[in-house]
Amino acid sequence: MAGERILIVEDEPAVARGLEYALKKEGYEVLWADTGEKALTLARQRDPHLIILDIRLPDLNGFEVCRRMRGEGLRQPVLMLTALDEEVDRVVGLEVGADDYVVKPYRLRELIARVRALLRRAYGELAMAAPGERIRFGDIEVDLERLQVTRGGRPVPLTPTEFRLLRFLVTHPNRPFSREELLEAVWGYDREVLDDRTVDVHIRHLREKLEENPSAPRWIVTIRGVGYKFQP
Repeated sequence: MAGERILIVEDEPAVARGLEYALKKEGYEVLWADTGEKALTLARQRDPHLIILDIRLPDLNGFEVCRRMRGEGLRQPVLMLTALDEEVDRVVGLEVGADDYVVKPYRLRELIARVRALLRRAYGELAMAAPGERIRFGDIEVDLERLQVTRGGRPVPLTPTEFRLLRFLVTHPNRPFSREELLEAVWGYDREVLDDRTVDVHIRHLREKLEENPSAPRWIVTIRGVGYKFQP
């Protein structure tokens, strides 16, 4: 896939230029914002396919930018850049709606690989559903063709990663999956790249959006010593 629009949110011009050069070389269209406010404006007006978001910005930090985008219903994949392998940055990034993260300093080759994977999963693999295929449980309907979820007839805004995780679980009902299996199936990574917390945070987000009582889930349940399963 090439030609997709990617928004770089980075306040260091040298870093941004390096990213822009590498992405354009791969065939992507590139937008650049050096502040959080500019990033929000470009995200609203230019509808990028993916956003590379640095945490440390001169006005709003990356967490607040991501939080606002998700609050406004912007669902594009967000690849967050975190510094110095700080776990708290990674966890907070996932909490506010980021789909993936890369730790600085990073290799451009690794970042490009992450970008490709996120775009493929968000816009390629998700489109491969049978026409009209839907899964219903309770008052929730998962439209696998249109990539939409409704609860009581009202749309539920899921990020691409949340939708992939839900789709994987509901298409394998009553089967327990370990966190490692979910990382590989949904993110395409192993534990050396992402940790178990990534799965836990996204599971919690799904429960908060779909369960009547997220602290006592009915549909997405925990299997002690194993992981999670969808219980129709």
